Amino acid sequence: MALGMAFLVVLCTGTATKEPNMPVNVEISDALVAEAKRHGQVFHRSLPKQIEYWSRIGKIAEENPDLPYSMIKDILLAREESELEEYKFD
Repeated sequence: MALGMAFLVVLCTGTATKEPNMPVNVEISDALVAEAKRHGQVFHRSLPKQIEYWSRIGKIAEENPDLPYSMIKDILLAREESELEEYKFD
């Protein structure tokens, strides 16, 4: 392992791997780990969830270079909200 690098074990849940829930080692820098931990604490996300969030933002940004960050964030928020049940007022 190179100096300043960390390994993160990721549990793959999609169809990209042959076996679902197969752990995969990913080598990332210590600096990225530290930054993801800080941001994750602020936004109440675990380290893997924070990195996954950044990954989704980056993917959307690469696929849609004309979209501003605020719109990408709104898209992700809308996706999360659409998965929730409708609130029932008493």
